[in-house]
Amino acid sequence: MTTHEESMRKLVLSFGKMDEEALHALTAPWTEVTFKRKEVITRQGDTEKYLYFVLDGVQRAYSTHGNKEMTLVFSYTGSFSGVIDSFFLRQPSAFCLEAITTGSCLRMAWADMERLMKEHRSIESWVRLAVTRVLADTLKRQIEILALSSEEKLTTLLYRSPHVLNIIPHKYLASYIGVDATNFSKMLAKVRLP
Repeated sequence: MTTHEESMRKLVLSFGKMDEEALHALTAPWTEVTFKRKEVITRQGDTEKYLYFVLDGVQRAYSTHGNKEMTLVFSYTGSFSGVIDSFFLRQPSAFCLEAITTGSCLRMAWADMERLMKEHRSIESWVRLAVTRVLADTLKRQIEILALSSEEKLTTLLYRSPHVLNIIPHKYLASYIGVDATNFSKMLAKVRLP
């Protein structure tokens, strides 16, 4: 078993149990792809064709309003990536997925995932649990956006994922918490790091 397969298995099992046959089937149909820095992986309006597992590099999902970009979520080494709602609902994406850095991912086509969910009940259950966890995290993020000050959003982000300061350019972190990049450095100086 490769290191990549082992990492994916560990992440899959973090969502819940899965029988060995289904787990092997789920980790089999992935192919490796590389992305250049600033490469758009999925365009707004396109239907997501793939689910990704990030081997290295950082991606972000973002939307635009006028000339302003709003970063919604980051994905990086050891996490799944892609426009999940577009992938499963087979509808046009409401936002873009972009590689912030060069990197590589494993990817699985929608048809393979659909086939696996039909063949293995435990994979279908795993997808339901994984999507439910994404929804729960999205709702927590929505509360943060509505209730917290910019400094509190930054503190919460750094408590949850302190490593992002080292792997994600500050202008994208500023976009994620909803402040101008020029104010981010001032805020960072005031915030207590975990």
